[in-house]
Amino acid sequence: MLELPSIIGSHILLYSKDPTADREFFRDILGFRSVDLGLGWLIFALPPAELGVHPKEEENSRKDHPKRELQGAEIHFMCDDLHALVKILKSKNVEFSPVRKANWGVSTTFKLPSGIIIGLYQPSHRTTIDFKAGRDASSIW
Repeated sequence: MLELPSIIGSHILLYSKDPTADREFFRDILGFRSVDLGLGWLIFALPPAELGVHPKEEENSRKDHPKRELQGAEIHFMCDDLHALVKILKSKNVEFSPVRKANWGVSTTFKLPSGIIIGLYQPSHRTTIDFKAGRDASSIW
């Protein structure tokens, strides 16, 4: 049997109209660790991730990119105490959409300085991520 090399991570790309401001947001507001590749080009460490595959709706799939159509994708950060985290981030002047309750958890969204919308949710379903019980929400990711 052929043994495959391991996939060691994922690299997510955001195409931003204001990458400097969005990088500062991830670094200064969300507190994500980063490496500086020079000239302000920061690569951020992300919290553990899951991958969900949803049906593609045709009206949401027409995002042109040079020579190819972009695949449909959204970013949603998961947290273990949505209300506490929203309170902390609001104190840093982050604005949120109304919190919604669904059978899979509670969620909201916020905008990066460039206008990119990021989802934030507290799952009520099983996850592949081991949330540590009692973790202080002020230690953002």
